Amino acid sequence: MITLPKGTKDVLPENSYRWQFVERVARETAKTFNVREIRTPMFEHTEVFSRGVGETTDIVNKEMYTFLDKGGRSITLKPEGTAGVVRAFVESGLYAAALPLKTYYITPCFRYERPQAGRLREFHQFGVEFFGAESAGIDAEVILLAKTFLDNLGVKNVTLYINSIGCKECRKEYHKALKEYLKANYDGLCDLCKDRFDKNPMRILDCKNDSCKKITENAPSILDYLCDDCKAHFEQVKKLLTLSGVEYKINPKIVRGLDYYTKTVFEFVSENIGAQGTVLGGGRYDGLVAEFGGGKVPGIGFAAGIERLLLLLESTGEIKNEDGLTVYVAPMGDDARIKAFELVSMLRKSGVIADTDYMNRGIKAQFKYADKLGARFVAVIGSDELSRGAVKLKNMLSGEEKEVPFQELAEFLK
Repeated sequence: MITLPKGTKDVLPENSYRWQFVERVARETAKTFNVREIRTPMFEHTEVFSRGVGETTDIVNKEMYTFLDKGGRSITLKPEGTAGVVRAFVESGLYAAALPLKTYYITPCFRYERPQAGRLREFHQFGVEFFGAESAGIDAEVILLAKTFLDNLGVKNVTLYINSIGCKECRKEYHKALKEYLKANYDGLCDLCKDRFDKNPMRILDCKNDSCKKITENAPSILDYLCDDCKAHFEQVKKLLTLSGVEYKINPKIVRGLDYYTKTVFEFVSENIGAQGTVLGGGRYDGLVAEFGGGKVPGIGFAAGIERLLLLLESTGEIKNEDGLTVYVAPMGDDARIKAFELVSMLRKSGVIADTDYMNRGIKAQFKYADKLGARFVAVIGSDELSRGAVKLKNMLSGEEKEVPFQELAEFLK
């Protein structure tokens, strides 16, 4: 028997409604914020991610699915959504369009890492990317969109953490102070963080290694090194979030796992899905468009892992299947089967979710099958019903039975 590759998962028919629920809420929430969908390829030239995500990140160093195609070009399966959207923004000349440009995506991503709860090698993200606005107001709007999305899903008990990691100028002074602090404990750092020490010391704050976390417990705070502009920007973000009724906590150790972030970074964290509790995270990336040759265009966005959201929703409450079967038409006899097919076709044209028997089951077996499908009603057609031009309609929840003429059935079920 051929089996699934490690770190992948089938979404079976009985569970697909859960995914559709999350995707529907994502699209509806984005629409209320005037955000439009963008779709980018499943794979890109490797440079898109090595340049965009950053060469000091775990994603680029250890996790990307990279291969040479038949033309000898280095190709990588998409490990995250932002870099591809920025490439599309620049290549399509969208920086010349009316700004800010607000986009969202729902996409599969691929990372080679140890599979764990809510994290697979093929996973899916809902993300947004906004381009063109420098103001703190767009930061607050993106965070508010994220919170609204989680609220609309029914996600409970998540905490919003925010931070500012400043700009290139104020980070220079912070890097000096951080490296000076870390020098005394350099030997205790993991090998990866020793490599990060010179390339990007702030990434050490994001390390999940216990010894590194202990070393950075009393590290200097980036918030003490912000320049006046970054400090004012962060204060405005906090003010707007408060005015919007969004509760948050400041965590100066949030740096996010990607190199492109500047100024505002944020995470929504749950304690209900284990140690890797971040269900949604993002931030500002004012220099990324320029990295792709698109000029000085600021950007900000977030991404949420759909698998993690589903895990969280399952831990706090069942997602209801509101798109179940409305009516199962149960025929008895060959003439009734022909009428059942005609009736089901008519019901579907009227927007009613309907099905019928194609297995020549007896009436009792059909009722059992309809019950397994979760049908709200069963419409029985036998010789008597054919002669009267009506179905015997049974409410599967209450047990109530009612005779309904064929031509009135669609309206009745609506």
